[in-house]
Amino acid sequence: MTTAYDFAFKSIDGQPLPFTTFKDKVVLVVNTASACGLTPQYDGLEKLYSDYKDQGLVVLGVPCNQFMGQEPGTEAEIKAFCETRFNIDFPLTSKEDVKGDTAHPFYKWALETLGESADPAWNFHKLLVGKDGQLIRAFGPRTEPLADDIKTAVEAAL
Repeated sequence: MTTAYDFAFKSIDGQPLPFTTFKDKVVLVVNTASACGLTPQYDGLEKLYSDYKDQGLVVLGVPCNQFMGQEPGTEAEIKAFCETRFNIDFPLTSKEDVKGDTAHPFYKWALETLGESADPAWNFHKLLVGKDGQLIRAFGPRTEPLADDIKTAVEAAL
């Protein structure tokens, strides 16, 4: 059976980032963008990460430029933006596609596994992966990172 541990990203610094890095952790995978109306969600994602990281939560940001070109920068520019503007401490991947034929394999698997709810309609779509590497649930872009739905699901998974 396929799990998230079968996939790998590259870090925003260009280093290998296999999902096995997060083995036995709960991971909230979020496709992000720096020039989106939802970009302020970075604050909530960082707060969620800082509140739960000691219990085993990882927030994984996946920069994506597929939605109206709202992530046009280089990896270095994206990293600098996230660190200086939002003090992001959680890991970021290299820029990836999250929809369609060019989608990263993790996102193709998520769509096959969870169906339409896993198909990002916009930036800041969220996928929750359990400690066993199985997808638990998807959350739409407008669901704030600190919403009760997300916190309840994260706490149950931890």
